[in-house]
Amino acid sequence: MPKIVFLWTDVALWLMVLSALAYLWHVRRSPNLRATWARVARDTPAMCSAVILVAFSVVGLLDSVHYRPLLPPAPGAAADAPPVYAPAVKSALDGLLTGTVLTQPEKNYSQPLAAYLFLKETMLVNDQPVRDFPRLRGAATHLTDPKQERTSDVLTRLGFGLAGGLAVAVAGAAILFAGLARREKSAAAAADALLLGQSDIPWRAMVITFTGLCLFAGALAGLSSGYHALGTDRIGNDVLWQALKSIRTALVIGSLTTIAMLPPAIIFGIAAGYFKGKVDDAIQYLYTTITSIPGVLLVAACALMMQVYIDNHADLFDTSVARADLRLFLLCMILGFTGWAGLCRLLRAETLKLRELEYVQAARAFGVSHWRIMTRHLLPNVAHLVLITVVLEFSGLVLYEAVLSYLGIGVDPSMNSFGSMINGARLEMSRDPMIWWSLMTAFIFMLALVLAANLFADAVRDAFDPRTRRYKPSRMARLGGWGGLIGRRSAPALGAEPRASKSGDAP
Repeated sequence: MPKIVFLWTDVALWLMVLSALAYLWHVRRSPNLRATWARVARDTPAMCSAVILVAFSVVGLLDSVHYRPLLPPAPGAAADAPPVYAPAVKSALDGLLTGTVLTQPEKNYSQPLAAYLFLKETMLVNDQPVRDFPRLRGAATHLTDPKQERTSDVLTRLGFGLAGGLAVAVAGAAILFAGLARREKSAAAAADALLLGQSDIPWRAMVITFTGLCLFAGALAGLSSGYHALGTDRIGNDVLWQALKSIRTALVIGSLTTIAMLPPAIIFGIAAGYFKGKVDDAIQYLYTTITSIPGVLLVAACALMMQVYIDNHADLFDTSVARADLRLFLLCMILGFTGWAGLCRLLRAETLKLRELEYVQAARAFGVSHWRIMTRHLLPNVAHLVLITVVLEFSGLVLYEAVLSYLGIGVDPSMNSFGSMINGARLEMSRDPMIWWSLMTAFIFMLALVLAANLFADAVRDAFDPRTRRYKPSRMARLGGWGGLIGRRSAPALGAEPRASKSGDAP
């Protein structure tokens, strides 16, 4: 059995997963929250983005299960000798990719789907030095004559990959159809929801997105069975493998930093708005001072102090992965403790309004303690601001990590991240011929992650903030168009009996 390794960020990520599951259970028990999230579920771009975010999350969680493989016993070792584990730490994602082309490095650069290195080398041919492009040692090794066989082999592997992705998509659609048919107790209603889109939840759009995602992943998997589908970098590592490993870093930076930002923002924001006076002045002075310091300089100073501590206490880390992981964890804490001022301002302004309402004044008149008023009356009424800020900050922090790694103060150089890929590719763009595939891969993966997070965040903001709620054309059609909506909202005629409102009449 391998030895399970618990890294700081692994524990934090899985605790956040458990917290998300607990929140889902709470939403199921709360009619108001269930109705609010139902508005998010009716948003087509948000649900399509949720499919993409789930795919990224699965890859990140697979890369968050670390272990040290068990080494075979040494020759002549005693039967009762203690087990010996490998010094290198692997993840479940590494275990799934072991033995594939993605984990077989080359000497240096190679183009996507290439059979030769990108740079010429001096080779001995018939005892004569010749400058030519050498064959790759980890990809396209099954080809005897790459110039003649590569095109047909690439098309064959691409076809098998697309077929496999389509099979997975069909299986997923069949499972969804069975679930809808069981819930609706009608196969015809499930078919209408999937094929015609006649459902509040955009199942058809989600299935189309899932199919496209499966086809994309299948194509990459089919091509990566014999080639470096997205090429290799300067030291020969597969670019697709680096992008998959960078997903976890982006998720950790985006989620853990946001979680670290919440405690000071919530405590200081609610306290400043509720107590006012000297407490408000002190908290305002604190976050005004923090925001007056340039953010990059503040993060750089904290990161350098953190690096000095890690370098002076190298004996605390048994592996290089543990050292790099602690640096990532502390970087998230630094970003969180230096970036809470914006949310604190929002919560302070909202609390200043809420403290003057009747139910808060009544609680104070009955002698309810300040702590109970802030936790039971004020915090639930500002929770929508917290949730909106969490989902909006995620994408910004993913981009911020790229900037910090580009400046050299981000994650450890031995850890894969989109910022490290961009930083490594900044000089490659000026080469002739240009090496473009590393930067393109980081750009595409970051674009997909950040765009999906932004679209989902927009839907959450619209659902939880009534002032920005939008009227959807599809919703107008279900309500009978604008005329039907106006007719429902128009005042009753003089002398007419008021009509009881229905749940379906609400916008």
